[in-house]
Amino acid sequence: MERRLLLVFALTFLVIIAFQPLLKKFGPPPAPTPQPTQPQVQPAPRSPTPMVSTPSVPSGVTRQAPIESETVIDNDLYRITFTNRGAQVKSWILKKFKNDEQNGPLELVHAIAAQKYGYPLSLWTYDESLRSKLNSVLYLSLHEGTQTAPADITFEYSDRDLSVRKTFHFDHTYVLKLETSVTYKGSPVAALPAWPSGFGDQNTPASYAAALIDYQFNNNIERLPIKKISSGATINGPLHWAGPLNQYFAAIFIPDDPSAALVTVRNPIDNPQDAKHSNEVVGAAVGNLHGPTVARVFVGPKALDVLESVQIPGITGTNPDLRGLVDFGWWGILARPLFLWLKWTYNHLVHNWGWAIILQTLIINITLLPLRIAQMKSMLKMQRVAPQIKSIQEKYKKYSLRDPRKAAMNEEVAALYKKEGVNPAGGCLPMLIQFPFLIAYYRMLGVALDLRHAHWLWIRDLSAPDPWRLLPIAVVLTMLIMQRMTPQVGMDPAQQKMMNLMMPVMFGVFSLSFAAGLSLYYSVGNLIGIAQQYVINRTDLGREIREIMEKRARKKEK
Repeated sequence: MERRLLLVFALTFLVIIAFQPLLKKFGPPPAPTPQPTQPQVQPAPRSPTPMVSTPSVPSGVTRQAPIESETVIDNDLYRITFTNRGAQVKSWILKKFKNDEQNGPLELVHAIAAQKYGYPLSLWTYDESLRSKLNSVLYLSLHEGTQTAPADITFEYSDRDLSVRKTFHFDHTYVLKLETSVTYKGSPVAALPAWPSGFGDQNTPASYAAALIDYQFNNNIERLPIKKISSGATINGPLHWAGPLNQYFAAIFIPDDPSAALVTVRNPIDNPQDAKHSNEVVGAAVGNLHGPTVARVFVGPKALDVLESVQIPGITGTNPDLRGLVDFGWWGILARPLFLWLKWTYNHLVHNWGWAIILQTLIINITLLPLRIAQMKSMLKMQRVAPQIKSIQEKYKKYSLRDPRKAAMNEEVAALYKKEGVNPAGGCLPMLIQFPFLIAYYRMLGVALDLRHAHWLWIRDLSAPDPWRLLPIAVVLTMLIMQRMTPQVGMDPAQQKMMNLMMPVMFGVFSLSFAAGLSLYYSVGNLIGIAQQYVINRTDLGREIREIMEKRARKKEK
């Protein structure tokens, strides 16, 4: 009985293969691909999606490939390898970028995660069994072999109940166009195009933790970190774009109809390079829940000039593009101009990111020199009124902090400051001004793709920590010298010695994990500050401050 069944299956299979040429010749031809319609913003998140007349294979006619085959799309930017098993991508190489080991071009497909949870441009459905079938059957490919962009490829599959069609168009940019249509027993099925399994450059706990899912409608951008992502959760539109991203790369779906939905995906993954830590990959599926999906997909680098070239029709705001994928954080108002200035310096002056950082640091510190001089003047005024301040404090020493009469001390001190023109916060002003620049540099180096793998002297990657630890050492040494040269008013000598040691050591420890570009900026800034302080200390202003401090120190020793 088993042998007969096997014989029947074998004969049926041979008949299907034999009739494939006849079906292609005499079967109904596929209808022409429609032009994508312009998106129309829906007023309510759950408004019905208009049907897109995407051609589909005839229902009830079996159309499938006999063997697995590959189709390659090639241009100057990428090399994409499709497999007809699931009509999905098994390799997505960005030619202009190297992987972290610098031994080859960057592969965006996470081999381990994709094999387990799904490949790029697979289809996601709420029915897990249907999802498995959609991404495992052998589709008929109307184009095989290597295609040079611009190119179109189409995959089709059908059986008695299921009919699927996937069409892709590629040009000379990082954006491709897709149309997907799935019907089951004659009814449309919510089958969303997906990028479900992270990115191929994720190989450390930090790279996994940097993964996000972002989506935008008009000027509102929502950023979902891993902890806020649950697998299979649906976020209904309207949305203009959505998709997963990591520190430097993104896969963003731009639906023609903003009423599309976003489904988030999150799964655990074993990292062979780091078995001690548990990691997770995130992904997303975006499309129409009520029928075929027509969309553009951006897969590429989060470089500002590239993102700004991807226009998003329908956004009512000042930035109708994908620049929102680069998150400069709270300090974006300063970090973005700093980066654009740094990039201009690199493009037009020095052609090396390390020297560009040094030149920018020099200009910033020269610009802040008047503040450093103002700080010295404020210190001098504080030194001159210090005896009077001490006298006022002795006068109210007998009162506790809760005593209402203690408030009179503050009033007298404030009146004295006003009379002598002293600003108590004047000595901290240069530090307060420099702090936003430091934070802005930190944010900029964390998201600026241009500094990834940027070389400078012994450093191979300015966006990663210094492998030789020379820059963190430079941070400590320059801070020690800087603090020793800078007069510090109103601080107890023992406390001053402790701060002069603890602060540099603390910054040095932090610098071990900082990007080398940030340590370079900070240490060079300290070197410039040392030179400036050396000159200021030899002016009349500097000598007067030091004489007052030395005289007061001798009194304390007696």
